[in-house]
Amino acid sequence: MAGHATAVKRLEGIAQGVFYAPLDYVWVIRRLLRHLRPSLVVIVETEIWPNLFRESRRIGCGLVIVNGRISDRALPRYRKYAWLFSSVLSLCDRIIVQSEAMRERYVEAGAPAEIISVGGNLKYDFAPGVVPADSPVVRFIEAGRAKPIWIAASTSADESVEEEDAVLAAQRALPGWRLIIAPRKPERFGVVAARLDRCGFRWTRRSDLAEPDADILLLDSIGELSGLFGHADVVFMGGTLARKGGHNILEPALFGKPVIAGPHLENFRDIEQHFEAHKAVMRIASGDELAGAVIRAAADPALGQRALAAATMQAGAATRTADEVLAVYDSRYPSTRQAQPVWMLLWLFSQIWRAGSAWDRWRKRSRQRKLPVPVVSVGNITAGGTGKTPVTIELLRDFHNHSPALLTRGHGRSTSEIVLLPRGNERLPLGLTGDEAQLYVRSVGVPVAIGGERFQAARRLLKQVSVKVFFLDDGFQHLQLARDFNLVLIDSLHPFGGGHLLPLGRLREPLEGLARADAFVLTRSSEAVALNAIESVLRTYNSHAPIFRSQTVARRWTNAAGERIELDSITGLRAIAFCGLGNPESFWTSLQQLGANVIERYEYGDHHRYKPSEIRRLAQRGRDLGIEVLLTTAKDSVNLFPEVETMIRPLKLYWLEIGTDIDRHDVLISLISSRVFPTNN
Repeated sequence: MAGHATAVKRLEGIAQGVFYAPLDYVWVIRRLLRHLRPSLVVIVETEIWPNLFRESRRIGCGLVIVNGRISDRALPRYRKYAWLFSSVLSLCDRIIVQSEAMRERYVEAGAPAEIISVGGNLKYDFAPGVVPADSPVVRFIEAGRAKPIWIAASTSADESVEEEDAVLAAQRALPGWRLIIAPRKPERFGVVAARLDRCGFRWTRRSDLAEPDADILLLDSIGELSGLFGHADVVFMGGTLARKGGHNILEPALFGKPVIAGPHLENFRDIEQHFEAHKAVMRIASGDELAGAVIRAAADPALGQRALAAATMQAGAATRTADEVLAVYDSRYPSTRQAQPVWMLLWLFSQIWRAGSAWDRWRKRSRQRKLPVPVVSVGNITAGGTGKTPVTIELLRDFHNHSPALLTRGHGRSTSEIVLLPRGNERLPLGLTGDEAQLYVRSVGVPVAIGGERFQAARRLLKQVSVKVFFLDDGFQHLQLARDFNLVLIDSLHPFGGGHLLPLGRLREPLEGLARADAFVLTRSSEAVALNAIESVLRTYNSHAPIFRSQTVARRWTNAAGERIELDSITGLRAIAFCGLGNPESFWTSLQQLGANVIERYEYGDHHRYKPSEIRRLAQRGRDLGIEVLLTTAKDSVNLFPEVETMIRPLKLYWLEIGTDIDRHDVLISLISSRVFPTNN
């Protein structure tokens, strides 16, 4: 509980949550990981939990042990059960240990030597604390400024020794000294208070500072001790007379204070050896020697100086450890795992999808045909929206001087017939074209061929117009048509479809298919935080394709009458927003960034074709709420009926026109050009 309270206090405003580690049961760990979806799990020192380790690796997140140590007492057990620990420790990406000695111990425990590195002891990078100016302890210190103070820090007890007895006995032999005694565990506060009452000292509690000028202060608080070391003349570190393995002597040493320790520092063996080698700690064999040690330490200012030097010469472990941890973070992107028994059922269907999609890809390749003009495919590996349409529109504009045309299957149309829009400005019923084709016509005005068999659709279009390059919309899996360049889009917020094939995840095909890509574009990259990890995963499947980053940008608002208004024109207006997208979050995020005052929002299925009754209900809801505008997307606007403006009066309807900014845009265009027009380069 004390550690939890300290973490809450020190991590306030930094960590999003501080909580106790769950019991290491599979169902508990799986539920926790589903909720947190961590990219990286960092374990400190020797907390080895088999189910946490296994389930973390199962979802693909990184796993690192930092500040690794195995104590003298625990080492024999690790050696004995190395056959068990080896299977757990080998799940780690990295084990960063405190010293070479600890590296050898982890190898003895069964950890693979190649994943172990020496980072140093993080405790050497301790940041000295500061006592708040309003703390009652300040009043205690000020009340006896002329008298020396010694601190008995983190005092403990075992079956044969209660360190507080030795401390109080030493205080009797130190006339003129004041004492701050800080028990290690809060449950000992009352025990020590009772002992102080019986001993007859003038003492006071930190929580009830009745006598600021008392000789002894019982520090019954959490998190203040480290800041008090700077006010001490001598520090005795508890847990070293009792067989508790000791506590950290670095904290007082970093204040340049003389440190006294008993015979037990087993839990800090490396620090003990380092300080002993530099004569930076005074050791005593028993509590009877404590009073004399305080006098000798106070009379030897060089002892504190040596302690400070010993503590600072080993600094830098935090930086080295952080570098290794971040390297693992940048190399892993986690998948998702649904709860049982849904996971098992969907997994079974995903295996059926795997077999069926593999057969489908083989069948398509076996009858692949090539057009007489180059083809650039723009597609993805996951189902759902990845920002493919705005990227394709930008590319069509970039190649406008090369007589481009678009090939699309026309999602959502009611016919399987091939439909041609050779002039690029024809307005046909949605049932013939689908909504995306209409959006391309409205935005770019290039020739469009619509059909499931895009080879045949392209051949027909070539008979009517001159085309120098085809852009194949959503064509990564359309393998029956040969292409000269494969551009694959990856949604930075949901890059790998949860790591599973449909319907368990959103992958259309296994990630091994990424090897076919000639270039990648990470869409919505400005909204993501794990871009390096995404790129690292891409590199495991495709080592050669360059990776570009892009972000969606809002251009303007438009209505059915062709009126265009600036983006900030709707700021402050009460609005209802609606959309039918594969990834509606992108639209909601855009509205938030634009400062839209959205009172309610409604989601429909991807490519949803709106009925008059649906728009009528939205308009009536808007009137009831005092709404001024309805907001939607350009893609949704083509799925609305012509009379929509009349139906929603007096409300107004605007849709958001968006574009895509691609980093290193010129490099991408040059790369595509060199493939499709090699003779021009």
